[in-house]
Amino acid sequence: QVQLVESGGGMVQAGGSLRLSCAASGRTASSYVMGWFRQASGKERELVSTISILGGRTVYADSVKGRFTISRDNAKNTVYLQMNSLKPEDTAVYYCAAGSDPRLSRVEYWGQGTQVTVSS
Repeated sequence: QVQLVESGGGMVQAGGSLRLSCAASGRTASSYVMGWFRQASGKERELVSTISILGGRTVYADSVKGRFTISRDNAKNTVYLQMNSLKPEDTAVYYCAAGSDPRLSRVEYWGQGTQVTVSS
């Protein structure tokens, strides 16, 4: 079992930055592909970014490329999402996810979510 706990969400003005953290617990937490999804009100959950087990490969949704950076510290069992140049359309609940599939097409563990609100 892996437990995921997100933190770092909040409210920010457009153009601002936030850093989300996801603390993973469990003996094999560092053995999973990790990622971030988001779900805006009235919309489906969408993939934002993934990072491979050793952190050497990252993938981003087109909508966040060049603005968001995913990273992980396996010694701390923590994954981060640095979000810069935030836009109102980035407003959503952000979920941390873990799985064995490199594309996280099948998520095995979800966090509880953290709200990000970007005002114009």
